[in-house]
Amino acid sequence: MKGERIILGIDPGTTIMGFGLIKVVGKNMQFLQMNELDLKKYNDHYLKLKLIFERTIELIETHNPDEIAIEAPFFGKNVQSMLKLGRAQGVAMAAGLSREIPITEYLPKKIKMAITGSGSASKEQVAKMLQSLLGLKTLPKNLDATDGLAAAVCHFYNSSKVTVGKSYTGWDAFVKQNENRVKK
Repeated sequence: MKGERIILGIDPGTTIMGFGLIKVVGKNMQFLQMNELDLKKYNDHYLKLKLIFERTIELIETHNPDEIAIEAPFFGKNVQSMLKLGRAQGVAMAAGLSREIPITEYLPKKIKMAITGSGSASKEQVAKMLQSLLGLKTLPKNLDATDGLAAAVCHFYNSSKVTVGKSYTGWDAFVKQNENRVKK
């Protein structure tokens, strides 16, 4: 593992996509940026997916992350919402895979556990802990940005461990690890 790397964390969503970037130097992390892509004003789901893809590519081209950590969709009762969320995650992953950036998915509980020590922590508790850990002066109004940042920090904490969840280094690795999901 190299001494300096940038991790892009993404909290995918079709209403708001939160993202955060940290720089890792040795065993220390530094806050770079967090923000969100607000998609509320768009009604066309396919346009939202296009905008998620384009924003993710823009983040990659601007910050050159070495790794991407993405929050995996949690299983809810509304199938349509799950499908839309899965598509949002998929296009963000496709953007990273198109640039051959390794991607690791983390369940929301695992992210919360890594940041706060509790898998049932609230968004506010996660945000406050990130504020303390990274010395953030203020927190954003919407906490989707801190959720994206939390994914990056979770990846930093887990990257020295042997198992970090599902990880893909490119299309070939994705296909090999998901043969049951690929039609031939």
